[in-house]
Amino acid sequence: MKERVRAVLVTPHGTTLVIKRVRPGIASYWVIVGGGVEAIDATREEALLREVREEIAGDAEIVRLLHETENTKGEKEFFYLARIDTWDFENRTGPEFARTDRGEYILEEVPLTTRAIADLNLLPREIATLLCQALDRGDLLAM
Repeated sequence: MKERVRAVLVTPHGTTLVIKRVRPGIASYWVIVGGGVEAIDATREEALLREVREEIAGDAEIVRLLHETENTKGEKEFFYLARIDTWDFENRTGPEFARTDRGEYILEEVPLTTRAIADLNLLPREIATLLCQALDRGDLLAM
């Protein structure tokens, strides 16, 4: 079964980094940084750190596993909470960015508040709901 990893990246500004996807013919949506676990990755955590480097040229520190689920494609997805201090979207290297048929990828820094997360069309909806609930309880950032 294919595995995917994603990072809720918390910045020093109390924000999170998300990628806005703009694709022809469908409404814009946002996703959390991450991607597939590859054969070269010794662990899911190493895969996540590689994805952060590829997608936003950043170095993250993984805090903990937040959630795991299975997506509609039957892939297992693991969502982690991580801290990040620096990133450089202009120097991203992920192979998906070279493909012109995939639409636009726009990095956005969003306040880590229930309202800001709820206002996004953040996919999967399950993680958006989980984040809002954790923010409402005040325990998301209890690191």
